[in-house]
Amino acid sequence: MGTPRLTAEPLRWLGAPAPGGLALPAARPNRVQLYAPRGVYVDDRAVVVADTGNHRILIWHGWPETDHQPADVVVGHADFEAEGPGLLHLPTGVAVVEGRLFVADAWHHRILIWDALPEKNGQPPDRVLGQPDLDSTEPNRGAEAGPLGFYWPYGFAYVNGWFYVADTGNRRVLGWRGLPDGHGPPDLVLGQPDMYSHAENRGRGVGADTFRWPHAVVGDGATLYVADAGNHRVLGFTPPPDADRPADLLLGQEGFDRAFELPHIPQGPRRLRFPYSAALCGEHLAVADTANNRVLLFPGPPREGMYPAATGVIGQSNFDDSGENRWQAVRRDTLCWPYGLWCHKNLLAVADSGNNRVLVWRLALS
Repeated sequence: MGTPRLTAEPLRWLGAPAPGGLALPAARPNRVQLYAPRGVYVDDRAVVVADTGNHRILIWHGWPETDHQPADVVVGHADFEAEGPGLLHLPTGVAVVEGRLFVADAWHHRILIWDALPEKNGQPPDRVLGQPDLDSTEPNRGAEAGPLGFYWPYGFAYVNGWFYVADTGNRRVLGWRGLPDGHGPPDLVLGQPDMYSHAENRGRGVGADTFRWPHAVVGDGATLYVADAGNHRVLGFTPPPDADRPADLLLGQEGFDRAFELPHIPQGPRRLRFPYSAALCGEHLAVADTANNRVLLFPGPPREGMYPAATGVIGQSNFDDSGENRWQAVRRDTLCWPYGLWCHKNLLAVADSGNNRVLVWRLALS
C-alpha cells in the first residue's frame, strides 16, 4: 500500500471578498479587511491573525461561521479603522500558549505577551521578551547581538516544553527550557557558535548548521523544524537539539551546501523558494512554499534524510506550476504568497498574504 494522500478543501475565507479576476481584495483597515497578513493561529475557541500590513492583531472569539466575518477584537490600535505602526510594527508570528497570547512584533525587535486572550480593543500587553521594557524597540536592545536581544524575530514556537524564537536578523534560533520570563538568557543557540555571533551562514557559506533567514519554527517531541527561508529550505533536527549541531533533515535542496533558487521553471514536488513557514498536520508536514504560491504536504512527517518529495499540494493544480493565483483569478482554492501556517485538528489555516486574506482548509486523507 502507498502513502495516504492528504487532500484539502477550502472551508473559510477571512478578509474582504475579491472583486474579480486578479484584482486583490480591499485592504483598508476595518473589522473585515486584512492587508498582507503573515501569521495565523486557530484553536477550538478563537482565530488570531497578524494583520501585518495594518500593524495590528485581529481576534475572532469562537469559530467564524461565515466567510468575510468581522473580527471581534483588535489589538495594536484603539479601533478597527486606525492604521500605521503604533504599538506594533509588522507583527508576524502569533500563537496562544498556555492561555497567553504571544505576538512576534518583528520590526520592534521583541515578542509581546498578553496574559490572557484580549477581550477589549487596544488592550495593552503585559510583558515583553527581547527588550528591557515595553517602551524599548531598538534592535538587539540598542547594542550588538547578545543573548537577551532580538533583531527581526519573525517567528516562535512552544515545542515539547521548549520555547524557540526565530531571531531572523541575527541568523539564529534561540531556545529556552520552559516559557522565558524576559530576564534569563536562552539555554540554546542554533546556527551560530555563540550568543554574540550573527553572521549570515556563519560567515563561511551555507551548511547543515547555518541559517540565512530562519523565519519560523515548528516541531514535536521527535523533530524540530526550522524554515530557513533565505536558503530556500527547511531543516529538521531529530531529536530536537539541546546544543548547537548540524541538521538531520533537508527539504528543498539537494545538498546541505546548496541554496539553489530558480524561478519560472517547473518546480516539482521537492523544490522550495522562500519557505516562510511550516506546520505539523498529523502525519504530514505542511510547508509554505511562499514564492511558488503553494503549500506542500510532506508525508511521515519526514525526520531524517535529504530532498524528499511532497505528496500533496495546495494552491496549484499540479507540482510544476507556481503562478500567483494560477495567473487566472483570486479564487477560494488559489494562493498568492502564502506566508504563515497553523494546523489544528483537521484544519490548516493559511495567511495568504498576497491576497490580503486568511484561508482555512479542511484536510482529509484519501
